[in-house]
Amino acid sequence: MNKTELFNKIFNAFILIGMAVVTILVTAIKLGGAENGQALLIIAAVGSLAGVLANVLSANGRILTFLFGLIDVTVYGAMCLAGAKYGNAALHLLYFLPMQVIGFVQWKKRGAGDGKQVRARRLDGPKWLLYGSIFLVGLVVAYVILCALDKTEAAGVIRWLVLTDALSMMCNLLGQYLMSTAYMEQWIFWIGVNIASVVMWVLTLRQTPDSSYALIYVVKYSFYLLNSLNGLRIWLALSKEGGSLEN
Repeated sequence: MNKTELFNKIFNAFILIGMAVVTILVTAIKLGGAENGQALLIIAAVGSLAGVLANVLSANGRILTFLFGLIDVTVYGAMCLAGAKYGNAALHLLYFLPMQVIGFVQWKKRGAGDGKQVRARRLDGPKWLLYGSIFLVGLVVAYVILCALDKTEAAGVIRWLVLTDALSMMCNLLGQYLMSTAYMEQWIFWIGVNIASVVMWVLTLRQTPDSSYALIYVVKYSFYLLNSLNGLRIWLALSKEGGSLEN
């Protein structure tokens, strides 16, 4: 085992064990002090554990990511719906669920499975321009629509909670597509997702402290952020081994 493989094993263990320990502790503490919402708290914890496992597998180019991802996106979509995060709810339930199946099929075609990592690839210049334009236009449209749907009172010109919801939504859309089609650049968008999601759930906790399950998602996306940085490192290497641009 070389140093890179050893580092990956240690880092993966840190993410998995750390997330499990923190989630269990937070869930136990919040259950002890919660007068209601216990069922949501437990469901959120289970979904979070499945999600972090899916993310670690994805960072390492393993096709089982889509099995645990299926559990994660279903639970998270339901939690977003309960928390009035309509953009993320629609995103997970109407987009991420079918994309798990599409991703599984696409990764199979690119050699993933039977212990083998997926053959990663990279975007060329024209596609960078295309996806960048889609991101910027989509962000503006999503923000306007979500502002219209949001019923909470918000001070200031920019509604920050809605903006983080829209930003997370667009990064998720592009990140999932690039993940399912095995592009390295997915990790740039996943880093954006994780930063926006941490901010969004922190703002939720500040506005509605009784949202017990929100704390779990702050922890979850903090671990995801660390994992996405490692995923970017791994996929930079995988894309060099897997082929050239658009291969």
